[in-house]
Amino acid sequence: MADNLAQLAPVVLPGLRRRGVATANSEIVRRQIRRAVRDLGVPVAALVEADVLLPAFGAARERLRVYWAQDDYAGGAALLGLDPVRVQVAEVRVAAKADVVITASPVVHDKLTALGASPILIPYGCDPEAFAGVETAADPEDVDLPGPVAGLVGHINARIDLGLLEAVAEAGHSLLLVGPIDPTFEPDRMRALLGRKNVVSVGRKPAESLPSYLKAIDVGLVPYADTAFNRGSFPLKTLEYLAAGRAAVSTDLPATRWLDSSLIVTATTPPEFEAAVAAELQRERSGQAAAARRAFAESHSWARRAADFAAAIRVTRPDGSVSISGGDRPGGTQ
Repeated sequence: MADNLAQLAPVVLPGLRRRGVATANSEIVRRQIRRAVRDLGVPVAALVEADVLLPAFGAARERLRVYWAQDDYAGGAALLGLDPVRVQVAEVRVAAKADVVITASPVVHDKLTALGASPILIPYGCDPEAFAGVETAADPEDVDLPGPVAGLVGHINARIDLGLLEAVAEAGHSLLLVGPIDPTFEPDRMRALLGRKNVVSVGRKPAESLPSYLKAIDVGLVPYADTAFNRGSFPLKTLEYLAAGRAAVSTDLPATRWLDSSLIVTATTPPEFEAAVAAELQRERSGQAAAARRAFAESHSWARRAADFAAAIRVTRPDGSVSISGGDRPGGTQ
């Protein structure tokens, strides 16, 4: 893939994380990792584990074991058809074996702290450069909505509070949905929502086309339902809306509170959410407000997150300024 990047796509048994099968697949993955490391012929500074049901610590003879808790896995277990208790027990085991634990959200950080770990909080970021050309992007050919437009970019499934989208549409605001819709998610209500003249759904789109759709949007929506999994998440779309210079209205998520910015408006009930959207739709989408949003997103870029991550796991940089060693963990929140 690049001079300093290689990808291994392990081949495993069907039923990836089912009981019994997960044990076999874990060993299959470990063997393929060992073979890949041998073929690369380089020592492994760190192994970063993000799948608690397919643990691979030790497979690469790594010098540092890192557990990257990207979500509240136990909180989202039901969505994947898994037993939350089984997932929680597996997570505790992986965290106990790790030399460094990194969490991607405040809730997961607090949860693992309560379980006896000493995690470092390094949330998700965004790629500001990917959205720098929104204003000059081509207009999307499949969107014909009068402005201003409220929009949601992302998967539409049980994680979404549909009542919030319904409130926005019922108030007469133009609503653009960009992303796949789970056919099992409230099919009757979704059919009614999509039947409105002021609502357009364009389905799944490649990442490179998102600037065109964000160009058509004035206010980006994060209408997440109040669930354990959502509370433990760190929605990428919030920062991506801001990176595009767009206003953002979100439900009151711990991740949004952690960002602590007046540029993100929070609301919980459908009437409050619609009122917040209405107010933001009246604001100018260019000028100082847009510049402030982009600057805020830049301060939370993936490049900055990567630097924090590298420092936390003490990976050697080309100039040798950071190395794998003991001692206090630099950066992040202990």
